[in-house]
Amino acid sequence: MKNISTYIENNKDRFINELIELLKVPSVSADSAYKDDVLKTSEIVKTRLEEAGCDHVEICKTDGHPIVYGEKIIDKSLPTVLVYGHYDVQPADPIELWTSPPFEPVIKTTETHPEGAIFARGACDDKGQMYMHVKAMEFMTKNNELPCNVKFMIEGEEEVGSVNLATFVKNNHEKLKNDVILISDTGMIAKDVPSITTGLRGLSYVEVEVTGPNRDLHSGLYGGAVANPINILTKMIASLHDENNHITIPGFYDRVEELSTEERAQMAKAPFNLDNYKKALDIDAVYGEAGYTTNERNSIRPTLDVNGIWGGYTGEGAKTVIASKAFAKISMRLVPNQDWKEITELFQKHFENIAPEAVTVKVKPHHGGQGYVTPIDSIGYQAASKAYTDTFGQTPIPQRSGGSIPIVSLFEDELQSKTILMGFGLDSDAIHSPNEHFGIWNYLKGIETIPMFYKHFTALFKK
Repeated sequence: MKNISTYIENNKDRFINELIELLKVPSVSADSAYKDDVLKTSEIVKTRLEEAGCDHVEICKTDGHPIVYGEKIIDKSLPTVLVYGHYDVQPADPIELWTSPPFEPVIKTTETHPEGAIFARGACDDKGQMYMHVKAMEFMTKNNELPCNVKFMIEGEEEVGSVNLATFVKNNHEKLKNDVILISDTGMIAKDVPSITTGLRGLSYVEVEVTGPNRDLHSGLYGGAVANPINILTKMIASLHDENNHITIPGFYDRVEELSTEERAQMAKAPFNLDNYKKALDIDAVYGEAGYTTNERNSIRPTLDVNGIWGGYTGEGAKTVIASKAFAKISMRLVPNQDWKEITELFQKHFENIAPEAVTVKVKPHHGGQGYVTPIDSIGYQAASKAYTDTFGQTPIPQRSGGSIPIVSLFEDELQSKTILMGFGLDSDAIHSPNEHFGIWNYLKGIETIPMFYKHFTALFKK
């Protein structure tokens, strides 16, 4: 694959422009107002897979947003790589914090990306990283460099919990049969420090509702005599952590794996500058569970965070009311061995138990998923390591991620195959935040590296 660099250089502008066109479509899966845009995006992905060389591509309907499936089977005796990605994106809110419109992609230089980065919602998560695989496929088919079979499964509901993907996977074992699953929906340590994600945290996501009086009340006439649901809710949430930022839900840590001193020492070898970390976030100090480093807190330890809280009057000016209801959305990031359904039940029982008699509480589970750890002695990991070494000139570091891709554990359960997480984003790329972006260098480097994985995986598979 010596000509891959030349191919990328000759087609660089087209690769960038195609991604920009994809990013212009606001495929927000969480908001029904964008349903047509989500469908439009699935059609674009289908067309691009056909252009890239897939012999068969179809849009598979679900009870929600569709899944785009494509394949190119060159020889059934050869291994098959299943590529997973998603074409849906997070909502762009808060819009006012974007320095450019979220669905009008622009290229800007940054300290991390002096060569330029594309600023748009979905640039890194996951349209940019998903599209690297489409362009890598294009290179391999047009240059007769595809060494094995390939299948694509690109969904439109990842940002809302992959609601219908589980059903699709369970009903299509033969269609999705593979020897390894390849995903680019994670990041790497730095442009000069490649890494492969070997672990993901699980997720439990719930919404809580606290109800007091049967209507909003005048805070002067009733204040001090009737429970205020907002006050109660904030106290209940505050009680979910102790003075050491340890989660107080009974049974929460029962299944948490404690890593050995040796494993923690290996993790500590990854480059990390605390001052730069604080500077990038404009904070004076880090914060978290006592006894663990920053990189441990956000990867190998479980967490509980409020993602949104509301109730009462929040409009302009004043309105002196005691709200009838208060709400919060809460996510718990879980480590391997913690079962998300069990944790959800533990949360619900505890939250209901700590509520005072003056209010009623409802806990509504949304979605969740299991954590995942991939072994570094598999041929998939070895192939990925060799691929990064080819294009970066150094061996990548195995790294656990704090993020969650709930369907990864589902894939292993249903399809009996391992997943390799080859991410090319950076922590500074602001995924899920205003001003999300993806470096052009990272985008093109991904297109260069992915075909190397196919080459090495096929060679190792044949041994």
